[in-house]
Amino acid sequence: MIEKQHKKFLTVAPFECAWRNDLRFREAGRGCVAFEAFALNDVTVVFREHVGSQHYHYKRDNSPHYTVIIGSHRNRRLKIEVDGNTVVDVAGIGLCCSSAFQSYWISIYDGLISIGKGRYPFQNLVFQWLDSNPNCSVQYVGLSSWDKHVGYRNVNVLPLTQNHISLWTNVDCGEYDGKEDCEEAMENESGNYENWGLGNFLESWELSDIVFVVGEEEIAVPAHKVILGASGNFSSSLFNQDVIQLLDVSYPVLHAFLQYIYTGHTKVLESQLSSLRTLSLKYEVTPLVKQCEEITERFKLNKKLFDSGNNVEISYRGSKPQCGTAFPSGLPLSMQRLIQFHVTGEYSDVDIYIGGHDLVAPSHKIILALWSIPFFKMFTNGMSESISSKVLLQDVPLEAFKAMLEFLYCGELGSEDTTDIGTLLIQLLLLADQFGVTLLHQECCKTLLECLSEDTVCPILQAISSVPSCKLIEETCVRKLAMHFDYCTTSSMDFVLLDEASFSNILKHPDLTVTSEERVLNAILLWCLQAKELYGWDVVDETMLNLMPEHLFGERFHSASLLLPLVRFPLLPYALLKKLERSNLSKKIPTFEYLVSQDHLLLVIHFLLSNSVKEAISYLEFGLADPQGDQNARFQHRRSSFKELQYICDGDSNGVLYFAGTSYGEHQWVNPVLSKRISISASSPVSRYTDPKVLVSRTYQGTSFTGPRIEDGRNNVWWMIDFGQDHQLMCNYYSLRQDGSRAYIRCWNFQGSLDGKTWTDLRVHENDTTMCKPGQFASWPIVGPSALLPFRFFRVVLTAPTTDESNPWNFCICFLELYGFFR
Repeated sequence: MIEKQHKKFLTVAPFECAWRNDLRFREAGRGCVAFEAFALNDVTVVFREHVGSQHYHYKRDNSPHYTVIIGSHRNRRLKIEVDGNTVVDVAGIGLCCSSAFQSYWISIYDGLISIGKGRYPFQNLVFQWLDSNPNCSVQYVGLSSWDKHVGYRNVNVLPLTQNHISLWTNVDCGEYDGKEDCEEAMENESGNYENWGLGNFLESWELSDIVFVVGEEEIAVPAHKVILGASGNFSSSLFNQDVIQLLDVSYPVLHAFLQYIYTGHTKVLESQLSSLRTLSLKYEVTPLVKQCEEITERFKLNKKLFDSGNNVEISYRGSKPQCGTAFPSGLPLSMQRLIQFHVTGEYSDVDIYIGGHDLVAPSHKIILALWSIPFFKMFTNGMSESISSKVLLQDVPLEAFKAMLEFLYCGELGSEDTTDIGTLLIQLLLLADQFGVTLLHQECCKTLLECLSEDTVCPILQAISSVPSCKLIEETCVRKLAMHFDYCTTSSMDFVLLDEASFSNILKHPDLTVTSEERVLNAILLWCLQAKELYGWDVVDETMLNLMPEHLFGERFHSASLLLPLVRFPLLPYALLKKLERSNLSKKIPTFEYLVSQDHLLLVIHFLLSNSVKEAISYLEFGLADPQGDQNARFQHRRSSFKELQYICDGDSNGVLYFAGTSYGEHQWVNPVLSKRISISASSPVSRYTDPKVLVSRTYQGTSFTGPRIEDGRNNVWWMIDFGQDHQLMCNYYSLRQDGSRAYIRCWNFQGSLDGKTWTDLRVHENDTTMCKPGQFASWPIVGPSALLPFRFFRVVLTAPTTDESNPWNFCICFLELYGFFR
C-alpha cells in the first residue's frame, strides 16, 4: 500500500485500506468521521469492530462491518454495504469531484448511518439509512479505495453529543493558521452547554408556572406550561389553572412521565407501565404512548426481556440527536408548537421591551433560560426581572434581537438573517456572544465564514476583533485581507477603520500578497491618517509642507513607529527610493529632532523613513544587505495574487488581452474573443466594419469603427471589454491604434467598472492631438489612485466629435491593449 503522510495527507492505493490507531469511536456504535478526499470515484470508508490488517480490503472481509462508498460505479452512485451485502444503491447522491479536495462526514448512531458533505459535521445531510438490525459494536474506521488512488486529509473522528455544533471546533483544517488556540477558546465558551438542557429544569421550581398535585400524599410537582404544551395536548382551560390535580396517579408514574418529556428517556417499573401509558394517552404524548404499547407487546411475547431489576427503560426514538440544532432535538417536543407559542404568545410569562421601542414580543422564561445562562441568571438571581413579568433591554439592536428570539424557538437561522452580512448577521453574532447563546454564535460564525468575501471582510473584522469568542473568524479575516491586500485597501476605505492590532497583524501575516511595496507604504500612511479617500504617499508628502507630522497623523501618530518598519524598503524601485530620500517624509521630520525630550517618536519615525530609505538605496547600489537573519525578510519579495503585465512599447505582446489569448500563459495565442476568454462589445451593432474581435486580432484593419448609439437624446459611442467575473485588472497603461481613416479622436475617456453600470474615469482626454496618422499606435499611462483600483470592465468613450466632418461620431480604432496587474 502506498501511504504518504505529510501535513496529515494520506494516499491510499487501489484495493488497499489505511488504518490508524486514532481513527476510533470513543463509544462503540456511535461516532462520526469527518474528512477531505480527492478522488475520481469510490471514496470508501469502512467501519469494523476491530482494526483491519495492512492488506485488508472490504470485499474480502467476513467479519461484521459497514462500508460506505461515495461515488461508486465511476462516480455515479452511493452505496452502503453491511457485512459485504449491498443494502443501499442510489444514483446521483453525494458524488466525488476530481478537481479538488472535497469535505465529507459520515456518522453512525445505533445503526443510523448519516452521510453529508461540507466542512461542518451534521450539516448538509445528503443521505440517511437506518439498519433494522444495527451493529452497535463497530468502532474502528478504515480509509479505503477501489481501482484508483484516493487522497485523504484532515481526518477526524468525533464523538456524538447532543451539542453537536461544539464538535465543529474539533475539526482539524489546515486552512486557518493558529486554529489550535481558538479551538480551545471556543471549547471553553461552549463548555457550559455540555450538561445544560431541559433536564436541569425537571421538577424544578425555577421558572415553573404550573404544579401537579399527585397521589394520596398530594405531592406537589412543578412544571412549565410551554414545555407541556409542546409535548402533548394539555387543554387551554386546564392551563388557566396553576394547579393540576392528579390524585389517582402515583408520584413515580408522574416522575417517569415528566422525565420522558424533559430528557427524552425514563425508567419505570413493569407494574407501572400501564399507568404511564394511561397518563400519556390522557395528555396525548403520542411517542410515549406508542413506546409503552410496543414494550407491552414485547413483554407479552418474551417475559425474560424484563427480568433485569423489573425496570423498563424508555428512550425517545423520534428524532436524530446528531442531526438537529435546536434544544428539542432528542426530546418529544413539537417544534411547530413552540414556534406557534412564540407567535401567539400563549403561555408567555415575560414581555421583552427594547429601549426606545414598544413591546418586542411576549416570551417564555424557560425557553430563554434554556439557551442563555445570562437570561437564566437574570430570571433567578433576585434581580428585578426575577419577580417582574417585564424585561427592558437597553442598547440592543431591535431587528437582531427579534432574529435571536426566532432562533431560540425554531433552532435555526432564517434565510433573511443570513443575507445582510454587513449589519444584521454581525449584530446577531454580537448578541449571541452577549447573551451566551452558544449555538446561535456557532451558526453565525459558520455563516460568516462561508460568505466571507473581499468586500465584506473589513466590516466583519472591525466588528468582531474585540470579541474573544470570534477568534476563528478574526484569524480568517486577517488572512483573507492579507491575501487580497491590494483589492481590500483600494476598493474601499473601510480598512482605515480597523484597530491597530488587526491592521498590524495583516501587515505581518506570512500570506500578505501585494503587487508592490509602495502599496504597503500607501496603506500604512492612509491608515495613520484615517483617510476618507484613496491617494498615494506623494499626496501625504505635499500635505507635510503645512502640517506637523503629529498633527497630520493625530491620535495614530504613535502607531507610525510600529507600522512603518513593516515596509520592505529595499524592494522599492531605485527611482522611487531616491524620491523618498528627497521627500518631506524623510527631510522634514528631522527638523523636529529637538523635540526628542518631549516625544522620542519623532526621531524614531525619522530613523524609519530616513535610515530605511538610505539602507535600501545602499542595498540597490552596492548589494549590501543586513546580515541579521531576522532582517533578511526585508529583502525578500512578497507573494502577489496579480500577474504583472507591464507596457514596454506600442504593439508589444506584454498586454493583458494578448495574455488572455494564450489562455493565461497555458497555450499558443488564439484570438481571446474567439476562445471566449474575454468579450468585447460596441455601441453600434456588429457589422462588417464593426467587428469586436478585430480589436484583439493583432492585424491591421483599414476600416474598423463603432457608431453612435442615441441614449437620452445624446450620442453615446464606445468600445467595451469584459474580462469575466473571475478576473480583474489594475490598469496602469493602455494602447490604441488608428484604423486607415483620418477620423482622429480628440476628446475621450478611458473608464473602468466592477459591474458594467457604474463607471470610474481612469484618464480623461481633452483636445488630445496624439492621434494624427492612419494606422498610428498611441499609448497613455494611468497615474494616481486610479491605477490602484481593480476593475472587471473597461471602455473607451468618445466625448466629442472626431476630426472627420462627414462622420464625426464614428470611433475608428483597430487595436486595443491594456496593461497593469491582472488577476
